[in-house]
Amino acid sequence: QVQLVESGGGSVQAGASLRLSCAASGRTFSRYTMGWFRQAPGKEREFVAGITYSDGYKYYTESVKGRFTISRDNANAVYLQMNSLKPEDTAVYFCAAGKFARAYTAASDFGLWGQGTQVTVSS
Repeated sequence: QVQLVESGGGSVQAGASLRLSCAASGRTFSRYTMGWFRQAPGKEREFVAGITYSDGYKYYTESVKGRFTISRDNANAVYLQMNSLKPEDTAVYFCAAGKFARAYTAASDFGLWGQGTQVTVSS
């Protein structure tokens, strides 16, 4: 069974850091681009960060550049280091995988999803 399982969410104050982890199982994800998305209450799911499998290219949405860092340490784990968190970062964060090599950002491009982990940032 193919699974993506996120962990590391929590409730923190503005300015704090969190590190999200995504463990993939059921297949080798070495040829998948991995991404992080988030969805706040009443809003659509939005792209946060991605890392391609072909060359490890990292790409981010503008609002998190300089604060968030995506990484992967092997074929089946990806991380999102989130620093200087802001209340507007509050959302459920999802890990996603897509079998492509380009820096796509649309949720519809990613075919595999985790269940999400809640991140709450208070002011």
